Amino acid sequence: MTEAKTSLKRTLIGKVVSDKRAKTVTVLVERRVKHELYDKIVAKSSKYHAHDEKGEYKTGDMIEITESRPLSKTKNWVATRLVQKAELV
Repeated sequence: MTEAKTSLKRTLIGKVVSDKRAKTVTVLVERRVKHELYDKIVAKSSKYHAHDEKGEYKTGDMIEITESRPLSKTKNWVATRLVQKAELV
């Protein structure tokens, strides 16, 4: 019996806000949550440093990042795939 094993690693989708560091991109992940007291939908965001080995993701790209072992002091996510390319203005 060969079943597809589901990954226990978390995946998030966010926008690349910085690609200035070598092999690293900064990804802004936004989520919408209901405020506990006022029941209003509020946008909350977090920034993550993700490993980008080939330097293929640029500012403005929507990418998927996957949790991994710690790669540096602040980096424990890996950029896995491009969701949407940045639009040229």
